[in-house]
Amino acid sequence: MNKNEVITFDTLPKNVAELEPIAQDCFGSPFKMAALAVAILMNYENDKDATVEMLNYIKGPRPLTPFEIQFLRDRLGGKMYVVRSFFKGTTVENDYTVPPAPFAIEVSDNPYSYQNQDYATLYLHSSGADSPRPVTLRHKPSTDQWFLWEHTFLADIRIPQSQDPWA
Repeated sequence: MNKNEVITFDTLPKNVAELEPIAQDCFGSPFKMAALAVAILMNYENDKDATVEMLNYIKGPRPLTPFEIQFLRDRLGGKMYVVRSFFKGTTVENDYTVPPAPFAIEVSDNPYSYQNQDYATLYLHSSGADSPRPVTLRHKPSTDQWFLWEHTFLADIRIPQSQDPWA
C-alpha cells in the first residue's frame, strides 16, 4: 500500500542555527527528512554556502562531495523554479510561485521504497513533472534517525509559463 504525506513547515531555514530545531523534528521520519531537503534548497539562491552547510547537517556523517556540490550548481543555476515546483500551490502558470506559509510538500512511497535495509527511496511531487521524483534516505539504527542520502530529484521540469516562448 502506498503512503502519501503532506509535510508542512512554518518557516524555511536560512542557516544551520535555524535548521537545527526543525531538523530535530524531522530526523525520526524519512518523509519529513525528504521534505526538509526541499525546504533547505529554497535558500540556495540566497546563500549557496549556508545551503551546503544545512544539507551537510541533514546528511549526517557523509557530507556532500565536490561532485554533489557541482551537481547543485548545474541543476539550480537559473532554475530555482525546479525547487519551488515541489511546494503545493505552485503551477507552471503561476511561474511556480510558492504560496505563503505554511509551506507544504507532498511525499510518497511505493511497494519498492524499502527494498534495501536501512534505506528508503521516497518520491517528491513536483507541479512541473508528470511523475514524482525520487529521493533516497538512509537510516542510522544506533540513533534511529533518517538522513539525506541522494538528492536525485532535481531533474528538469516544465519551464515556467513566463519563460516559455510557445506559451
